[in-house]
Amino acid sequence: MLTALDHVQLAAPPGSEDLLRRYYVDALGMTEIPKPPVLAARGGCWFRAGAVHLHLGIEGALGGEGPEGFRPAKKAHPGLRVTDIEAYAARLESHGAKVTWDDDLPGHRRFYSEDPVGNRLEFLEPVVRAYGPGS
Repeated sequence: MLTALDHVQLAAPPGSEDLLRRYYVDALGMTEIPKPPVLAARGGCWFRAGAVHLHLGIEGALGGEGPEGFRPAKKAHPGLRVTDIEAYAARLESHGAKVTWDDDLPGHRRFYSEDPVGNRLEFLEPVVRAYGPGS
């Protein structure tokens, strides 16, 4: 029986760890968590914000090990719940990240962004509707 989602792993090209740290720690406000030594030897980074865990694993580039052949998934993405989505979008933009708003999910405000290696991330906040007299 499934009980929880432990983490999401995204791929990254070799040598991108410093770019990833700047984005996930500085822009998103996550904390880097140490990888076990045997896994740290493979490269990559792990990040956490509360119960949210994202792992960035190094993926050998297509046709070689350099970053020039790396291709991030264009559709696959984690959906990350946020509070005060307008302020969070402004935070990302202030760090140079592109924010693309999308109004297609009923009951939510959401936008997409990409990390420095092209991984797509969705940020969403449920819309709380106030019901008053006559609603």
